[in-house]
Amino acid sequence: MKTKLSTFALALPFTLTTVTGCSMTDDNSDEIPSAGTSTSRDASDAMEKLSSTIYDLIDVKGKGSDSRPGVLDCSGKDTKTYFRIFHPWSFYPASASDLSDAMERLKTELPKNGWKIVEYGPDTSKNKNINLTADNDTKKASINIVQMAKNDPPKLSLTVISGCYKVPDGQEVERF
Repeated sequence: MKTKLSTFALALPFTLTTVTGCSMTDDNSDEIPSAGTSTSRDASDAMEKLSSTIYDLIDVKGKGSDSRPGVLDCSGKDTKTYFRIFHPWSFYPASASDLSDAMERLKTELPKNGWKIVEYGPDTSKNKNINLTADNDTKKASINIVQMAKNDPPKLSLTVISGCYKVPDGQEVERF
């Protein structure tokens, strides 16, 4: 368990760095786009629904992990009023041989559903995991998917992350 937690702790900053450098803004800058006004809980619920639609796109027999979204700061903004939501989860195909099919389905179906693939290919790890990063300008969200074929069990590791939300006037960001 410590190894998996440590791996997650090390991978999260990399994933967030990869995903946050996306082009979800109209001027194609590296600035994180505004996702509007919301409470942390409502934004978290919306991110879980977005993850659920991505799960449905996989359309391969298997199961998803049971994880909850978390709250992040928006770089350079007041931490009491601005936040982002991230939702890390995993997909485990019923058969290891279906892992590539699941990734291919996402590569094909994400663009048909409002996502623009901004990066695709093997990473620099010794396992050469396939990485897919996509942005959804309408949803003000990005996703990073890593095909971990050499894991036991094999899985897709997915992290969905939002743009910057502002809490409604008079409220503060709730952390979880």
